[in-house]
Amino acid sequence: MPKTRLDLARIRAARQVIDPVFLDTPLYRCEALEPDLGCAVSVKLETANPVRSFKGRGTELVASGLAENGSRAVVCASAGNLGQALAWSGRGRGLYVTVVASRFAPAAKLDRIRALGAELELVDGDFDMARERAAAIAERDGVRLVEDSLDVETCEGAATIGLELVDAGPFDAVLIALGGGAMATGVGHVLKARAPGVEVICVQPGGAPAMTLSWRRRQVVTTDSTDTIADGVAGRRPIPAVLDDLLLVADDAVLVRDASIIAGMRLLFDHAGLVVEPSAALGVAAILEDPDRFAGRHVVTIVCGGNVDVDAYHRWIGATPLPPIREVDHGPESHGRVSP
Repeated sequence: MPKTRLDLARIRAARQVIDPVFLDTPLYRCEALEPDLGCAVSVKLETANPVRSFKGRGTELVASGLAENGSRAVVCASAGNLGQALAWSGRGRGLYVTVVASRFAPAAKLDRIRALGAELELVDGDFDMARERAAAIAERDGVRLVEDSLDVETCEGAATIGLELVDAGPFDAVLIALGGGAMATGVGHVLKARAPGVEVICVQPGGAPAMTLSWRRRQVVTTDSTDTIADGVAGRRPIPAVLDDLLLVADDAVLVRDASIIAGMRLLFDHAGLVVEPSAALGVAAILEDPDRFAGRHVVTIVCGGNVDVDAYHRWIGATPLPPIREVDHGPESHGRVSP
């Protein structure tokens, strides 16, 4: 495999460091979804853990390394899930954790960060503004800044999902929510190394397309704003090193509408009994928008998070779902600019 920051031996070793509570999450074929989706669908349920997202796999590696080196404090920016995970992992190792987040993040995620003992600082902006503030705190206090996706531990922790998928296969394709890229690059790396015939398809909201546009152009594309209910993947500024890793492993990157995300959340609730946040329904949304592509295939969708604002959730799934809509071509010239 061409040069990448990820290492398969380290990913295998990560399973010995990560608390087993985050490992071997449920993976099962969900036949109840199949009449609506037109293909065989297996669900990898990354909400069945104490922080209700896959992020704990990566923060376990980060916190373990910090504790071994004698560090006592750490800071991160978060849309909500990383902050919870780092707070959980840090608490168990005696680390003082500061999380910077947008005050517009779902209240349930912010409340849980506080409940897990982290210091929470809010900014009047989006995730990228929170990232800038977290970097300033790290420099001021001389503490470790954890940057999701940039820090290879977050990618290699997520990559352990890929080991579990390979052991349970075979599958034809895996649908992975794409935000900063930790899960997509980590899982993709394992699949390309161990099961190269599996198609790796990344899915992102059309209202937050920066990483997908970057993948399509093979260079970093930034956007001025985001407009999507999928707050967990709503970044504007892709990290160049992460894009380099993604280009090696992703077979495709697609954009979907928020209406399809909502329809996917409704299907997961009605037919699988799952309460998921919008980012976790991206894979189902991709199937809804392009059913012919997946017809007759066995597809895995990674349900990556279940931390959702209850009021918003009821508004979304209480509405009458729209009929499936084929993907609109959010082409490489839409909504983005190429970074110099």
